[in-house]
Amino acid sequence: MTALGIRYDFRNPTFAGTTMQERYDAALDQIVWAEEHGFTSVTLSEHHGVDDGYLPSLFPFAAAVAARTSKIRIRLGALIVPLHDPLRVAEDAAVVDLLSHGRLEIVLANGYVASEFAMFDRSMSDRVKLVTEAVNTLRQAWSGQTFEFRGRSARITPRPAQRNGPPILLGGSSEGAARRAARIADGFIPSVPGLWDAYRDELRTLARADPGEAPRGGPMYLHVATDPNATWEVVAPYAMYEMNAYGAWAAESGSATGFAPISDSAALRAMGHYQVMLPEQCIDLCRSLGQRGHVTFHPMMGGLPPDAAWENLRLFGAQVLPHL
Repeated sequence: MTALGIRYDFRNPTFAGTTMQERYDAALDQIVWAEEHGFTSVTLSEHHGVDDGYLPSLFPFAAAVAARTSKIRIRLGALIVPLHDPLRVAEDAAVVDLLSHGRLEIVLANGYVASEFAMFDRSMSDRVKLVTEAVNTLRQAWSGQTFEFRGRSARITPRPAQRNGPPILLGGSSEGAARRAARIADGFIPSVPGLWDAYRDELRTLARADPGEAPRGGPMYLHVATDPNATWEVVAPYAMYEMNAYGAWAAESGSATGFAPISDSAALRAMGHYQVMLPEQCIDLCRSLGQRGHVTFHPMMGGLPPDAAWENLRLFGAQVLPHL
C-alpha cells in the first residue's frame, strides 16, 4: 500500500484565530490518530524568528511525539544544521532516539533564509562546510567514543537506541546537494523534482546500492472533502498564505524551492500543489502511486484551524482507508 505520512510546521497566523497551545495539543492528538490508522511517519519542520510561530525547536516536540506513540517513525525534516551546535544535536538526538525506542531519523538542510543566519550570527557561505562537518560529527558522536571536534576532545553519552544512530538524510534543491547526499548521507530528500537522477547517478559512481526510481509522491497538500469547491474556499486563504510566505523566502534567497508569490487563489489551485478532492478521487490517487508511492498529509497547513484539519483526516480514515 502507498505509505502514509503526516507533517507539521505549526504556522499560526493571526487570522487563523487559534492559540499555539491549541495547535500543539491538536497536533499530538492527530499524530496518535495517524499511528492508529497505519501512518508510518510524522515529519516536523523548523524555522526561526517567524511572526507566525513556525516551530523553532524540533527535539522537544519530537520527544513529546515519542511519549505519545509507539510505532510511527519521527522524522526531523529538516533540521537547519548550520544554525546548531553539532554536539548538542548529537545529544538531543540520542535522547529522543532512546525515548522513541529507535524511531528517529534526521534530515539535515543547508538553510536558505538570510534572517535566520543573521539571528544566529552564522555565515551563509559556510553552509556546505557546516553540513558536512555535522554529518561527520554525528557519526563519531553516536559511537560513544571520544573524538576530536574543532580541536578539542568530545564524548557524547548516552548512545542512541539505533545501533549506528538515527539515519542521517540530506535535503536539498541543487545537483550538488544531491551528489553530496550520495557521498556522505543515508538518503536524500529533494525539495524540487528532477534531482533524484543526480543522486542515483552519484551512488552508482560510488558503487553503492541503487535505490531505484524516485518514489512517487502525492500533492504537497491533500484535503479529502465531500464538496471540494466549498472546501477549497475554506482552505484557499491558508494555502495562499503558505505559498506567499515560502515564496517570499525563495525570492529573497534566489533558491529553487517550488514556491513563488501569487495573488490569485484560482491560479494557485490550478497549479496542483494544493488539492481538494472527493474520497473516490483520493482512492484512485493512492492506488496510482503504487507500492513505492507516498502521501503526506499536512493537516494544519498554513495555519488551517484544527477543526478543519480533523474533518480532512477523519473523512480520509472513514471513506478512503478502508479501500486501500
